[in-house]
Amino acid sequence: MTTALRLGPLTVETPVVLAPMAGITNAAYRRLCAEQGAGLYVCEMITSRGLVERDDTTLKMLVFDELETTRSVQLYGTDPVYVGKAVEILCGEYGVAHVDLNFGCPVPKVTRKGGGGALPWKRTLLGRILEHAVAAAAPYDVPVTMKTRKGLDDDHLTHLDAGRIAQESGCAAIALHGRTVAQAYSGQADWDAIAALVDHVDLPVLGNGDIWEAADALRMVEQTGAAGVVVGRGCLGRPWLFRDLAAAFAGDDVKTLPTLGEVATMMRRHAELLSEHMGEDRGCREFRKHVTWYLKGFAAGGEMRRSLAMISTLAELDVLLADLDPDEPFPLSALGTPRGRQGSPRERVVLPEGWLDDTDGTDWVLREDAAETTGG
Repeated sequence: MTTALRLGPLTVETPVVLAPMAGITNAAYRRLCAEQGAGLYVCEMITSRGLVERDDTTLKMLVFDELETTRSVQLYGTDPVYVGKAVEILCGEYGVAHVDLNFGCPVPKVTRKGGGGALPWKRTLLGRILEHAVAAAAPYDVPVTMKTRKGLDDDHLTHLDAGRIAQESGCAAIALHGRTVAQAYSGQADWDAIAALVDHVDLPVLGNGDIWEAADALRMVEQTGAAGVVVGRGCLGRPWLFRDLAAAFAGDDVKTLPTLGEVATMMRRHAELLSEHMGEDRGCREFRKHVTWYLKGFAAGGEMRRSLAMISTLAELDVLLADLDPDEPFPLSALGTPRGRQGSPRERVVLPEGWLDDTDGTDWVLREDAAETTGG
């Protein structure tokens, strides 16, 4: 149905990208999703300064599965020089085939420093960062993309200018989350803004926001003209969504409705992969956060959910999973509904003092923490 996504020399046969999510899209989860369907699976966000300064926490996040054939990393940064150096390290030392830059994170501790979704307000600074990144990646023939939001709030929109700057800077694509920073993850995503950006630029636009089922992805592409989609919260506890997405973009109407027994098998596989990459103790602790998402809508009681969310070993997990009813059908009520964090819109976006005074930003000294691990 839909043609492959082309990012410079990189071809993604199914135009679907796994959105970087902090603490979620590690090597184990990317492997789990890739086992389900085709697409581009992006590492959780790392900081440019952390990478350049060889911060231990940052380097531990920069891990790839042995079967990860296309390495993709999202980078956070506010300093053009640091970003350029970080891109060079990713391409030259880690064999990364795609670099995405985060200009969409709505978390206050990021925006108060002018980073994430706040940075596109400073058009000149945004251009310099993108130019440094593209120049650093060019010798390796690695495409650079950026992800952003509509703007700070409805009175301070930036997405059209960001798209123009991305195109002028040589980016291979731009992904737009159809919400403002003030909205965070609340309310509905504005797909009309995605369509407006498609009309505004010549480079590929990827749409992000409110893709809960494969049909939503097809509808977004049809309504907006986007070249592909970015899927985040919709796949939480449902890595098989990528199977449905691959089928949908191939023209097949497939809706995977696993029984609780099949979900339990997926849960076990997820915990196993986490244990392989992190060791069993840490892997099982990391798995705990996924329990609620996997069991959303199922009849598993509160005691079972609490026990699963306290496992320390794979053996404990096996005992608990064996008590689930393997024949319980998938809860249809869980289809098409939001997953993960939503929250409420913010009364105001936390910004550096004087941030809105101009759109230049070249004289700003922005403090970037070496080990910032928040994504969005």
